[in-house]
Amino acid sequence: MPRIALALPVALVIACCQFTAAFAHSVVAWGYNKYGQCNVPEPNADFVAADVGWGHVLGLKSDGTIVAWGGNWAGQCNIPAPTAGIVAVTCGHGHSLGLKSDGTIVAWGSNGDGECTVPAPNAGFVAIAAGRAFSLGLKSDGTIVAWGRNNFGQCNVPEPNANFVAVAASGGNTKHSLGLKSDSTIVAWGYNKYGQCNVPDPNADFVAVATGSDHSLGLKADGSVVAWGEDFFGQCIVPDPNAGFVAIAGGLSHSLGLKGDGSIVVWGGNNFGEHNIPEPNAGFVAIEGGGPTGLALRSEVTAIPEHQLSGTPGNDMLRILSVAPNPFVRSAEVFFEARESGPMRLEAYSVSGRQVTSSAFGTVAPAGTGSHGTPATRLGAELHQACTSCGCAVSLQSHLRCGWWWCPNASQ
Repeated sequence: MPRIALALPVALVIACCQFTAAFAHSVVAWGYNKYGQCNVPEPNADFVAADVGWGHVLGLKSDGTIVAWGGNWAGQCNIPAPTAGIVAVTCGHGHSLGLKSDGTIVAWGSNGDGECTVPAPNAGFVAIAAGRAFSLGLKSDGTIVAWGRNNFGQCNVPEPNANFVAVAASGGNTKHSLGLKSDSTIVAWGYNKYGQCNVPDPNADFVAVATGSDHSLGLKADGSVVAWGEDFFGQCIVPDPNAGFVAIAGGLSHSLGLKGDGSIVVWGGNNFGEHNIPEPNAGFVAIEGGGPTGLALRSEVTAIPEHQLSGTPGNDMLRILSVAPNPFVRSAEVFFEARESGPMRLEAYSVSGRQVTSSAFGTVAPAGTGSHGTPATRLGAELHQACTSCGCAVSLQSHLRCGWWWCPNASQ
């Protein structure tokens, strides 16, 4: 049975594109529900991303449209028309942001501090984040634009404002900002009463950042989590084993970590059931935190679909038998069988369904008649900075047949 070993240094996607593949994700929400933010509207399917603020939720569908629910006291759930072409969403306290495929930002809801007034030129954005009455946008040139409330300097991006690959200011009540640099270091600015802007040493090897209300989180390349800032409820005490994490998120007084096996770990405050992850705690591919609420995307794909390409009725040229772990951050192994010689190609997708790399590795012989070499170094280099911190899906494609697998517990 042929096997491919993928070496994948983790880094964040720094470009947003149209989605090129659809994955069946449902939204799971738990914890604080005063505004109905845990009541996901039907049909709860076909989501590719979601975010939760203090009392409202935005869900992004695979067709680029947005669904909003929960608190709407400032119009944060009144999505401006047209709603198509959105590739990312984020929630503040009373406002919302959507990133379009053309690199522009749409903002709606509360605008008392100008948090919805995107500075000109409104172009070239690749990532967004929203805090309490302020907003952040990451440009394709690695600079950050900040606007809105600035009473704690949360919009004063430290110099040099360059080489950023990710931003964070989430949770609906956040008054500080985090930026991840291309050299894997973190820059923090804004409200710092609890030391949430004092990044612990060594400030190195980070691959993702997240903010809670008054605490901060960083994900290391080795799958461990570093947390700092307010710790009254233990939100900075990462449970053992502190390993195997692929994504992080923060809320009011709790923290969340997504493991490579698709399970979620929660620590810190639990006054509103923030630790009560709905069963089964499995199959998750993305997490978010906002206020005392937890949010996650769960994959609904549990088996390999048997696709038949047009013009090849009855052929079964390639079958993917397993991908483990999946989603993956550092590495994954793909087991497959080929029943006819042909050119093979490895494709990796972000959890939103967007293809992030495609690598040909030559002709593969049928099972039992030969094997192939594994260009791990080349694949690793091409996948670097190509996969989101919450994992990638993997597919193998032949000249006649393709199959894909999306299951965090992909050993079955």
